[in-house]
Amino acid sequence: MWAKERHQRILSMLATNRQVSANDLAEMLSVSRETVRRDLLDLEESGQVNRVHGGAVLPEPRSEEPFRQRMSAQIRAKKEIARKATGLIRPGQTIMVDAGTTTAIFGQELAKLTGVSVITNSLDIATTLQGAGKDVLLLGGRLATDVPATVGELTLSEIRRFRADLCFSAPVAVHPTKGAFFYDLQEAEIALAMFAHSLESIILADHKKLGETSRVQSWEMGAISALVTDRGAGQEHIETFRHAGTKLIL
Repeated sequence: MWAKERHQRILSMLATNRQVSANDLAEMLSVSRETVRRDLLDLEESGQVNRVHGGAVLPEPRSEEPFRQRMSAQIRAKKEIARKATGLIRPGQTIMVDAGTTTAIFGQELAKLTGVSVITNSLDIATTLQGAGKDVLLLGGRLATDVPATVGELTLSEIRRFRADLCFSAPVAVHPTKGAFFYDLQEAEIALAMFAHSLESIILADHKKLGETSRVQSWEMGAISALVTDRGAGQEHIETFRHAGTKLIL
């Protein structure tokens, strides 16, 4: 079967199911997973699909609001989360922090600490900490189009050079059984890499993100050390996460 015909069958399957797994495609097309991977890469480059972990989905219109606009959303909750999260850090520790609106506010609280080394891909956090005379390392890489951050293979390779005590990440959605989610695949990959190279991993998420899902799944809830949220979290969500074994810090 020619590549063009495989591409058409993949798109036809996506039109029906909205999402397909690489394993199902390999079986349906009678080809190897490597052939499926190349087909999905070709389709992604042409803008016809978005690759996700284990398969692909149809691209959706960009629904996430611009970064600077999101900075002002849930600002009180984010500040509450940031203050609580800094209480988990001890002097002498090295931490990794990914880029996001919640972590940008978290960076303002980090600037008040002493004796902490920070590794981040966030330009906002790096600028805040550098201006406060703190020990900060900005990961190299390609600049993202919307979020002020470095992304891509170079950023991922640099993360792998380090080992941190704690990792702080702010996904766009957190579900008690389905895990943490990002809207952007590159942001999800960076969060996963930081988690893999940290002894403990902590999620920062305001109550609006609890019980929700988004486009790209990042990690299972069982992989995290704690979830820091704000006092706006409903009792139902609190009990659901605790029942799932998640350590909640309110």
